[in-house]
Amino acid sequence: MCNQVKEIATRIKELREISGLSIEQLAKDLEISADIYEQYESGEVDIPVSFLYNIAGKLKVELSAIFSGDGPKLHSYSIVRKDKGRAVERTKKYIYQSLAYNFANKKAEPFHVTVEPEELETPIYYNSHPGQEFNYVLEGTLKIVINGHELILNEGDSLYFDATNNHGMKAVGNKPAKFLAIIL
Repeated sequence: MCNQVKEIATRIKELREISGLSIEQLAKDLEISADIYEQYESGEVDIPVSFLYNIAGKLKVELSAIFSGDGPKLHSYSIVRKDKGRAVERTKKYIYQSLAYNFANKKAEPFHVTVEPEELETPIYYNSHPGQEFNYVLEGTLKIVINGHELILNEGDSLYFDATNNHGMKAVGNKPAKFLAIIL
């Protein structure tokens, strides 16, 4: 696993310990098994953004604090220049850039996401998380599956959905798909 995943895992463990929660209690609160939770906290497996979003809420910290170790400090406005978002590389397939990492008390989490193409037979990784999600395709073609229903989004297409539904995505074709994702 990449160093960033290990750093995030370390921050999660420290925040859990500071909060005085056991692995079993936090896993129960997050509705996952303690074994899966321990795998995430070990930093040896990919950690889904949905899990990070959920644990940030449970631990009462900003998602950006889990990504970077720094809490956001801006309250009036936040500007993030092109390609200067806080990068969150979880796997080689998905690269997330937080577009409001330095704004405190956000009502939404905006990301610029790049999905690298992969073999057609490669299975889609599914996740779910509380709230709603908005995706707007900037470049390429994106296949999104929500509860078994397949959707193809092209440049300029958008999708708004209940993020508690199982959903996953992959780039279609031989070039990356880039999109704006806003988690509410």
